[in-house]
This record gives sequence, C-alpha cells and structure tokens, in this order.
Amino acid sequence: MLRRGFTLGPDDRVVVIEDVITTGLSTRETCDAAQAAGARVLGAGAIIDRGADAARLNIPLQALVQMQVAAYQPEACPLCAAGTPVVKPGSRA
Repeated sequence: MLRRGFTLGPDDRVVVIEDVITTGLSTRETCDAAQAAGARVLGAGAIIDRGADAARLNIPLQALVQMQVAAYQPEACPLCAAGTPVVKPGSRA
C-alpha cells in the first residue's frame, strides 16, 4: 500500500529507486503497489545490485554498482564448515 499521503493515478509514471537490490522482492512489491494505484512503472534503479538475475523485475533496471555475491548450499558453505554464525543481511527479518 502507499503511505505517507502518497497518491498515484493513471497519469503518473513511476521509477522505483532502492539502495540495494538482491532478490528484488521489495522492488516488485513497490511496483505492484504503484500499479495497483493506477500508475505506470517505467523502471527501477539502485545504488547496488547484488542479484544475479537481470530479468527478475520484468522492468528495466539500472544500478551504479553490480556485485556478484556468492551463494552456497549449506553443505558446501565455507563459513558453515568453519562454524561461523549465519547473519541474514537486509531489512527483512
């Protein structure tokens, strides 16, 4: 849902800007809210794109920095093997 008194309608065009995109879930949710309000989402931007799938948003995405972050299955994870505690990055719990 839109908050902070924002309203959008059919004449509005939107570009969603993020600090960091990994899976794109928050960006897709924001795009969905804008589209549900009637706006047209033109694209997305980010300071850092940590994702590996360029098509995950189904809209054009531009980022200042593209980072490839390694992902491991638990049985192959070097940090898991070393006993390092897992810390989930990002703002989602």
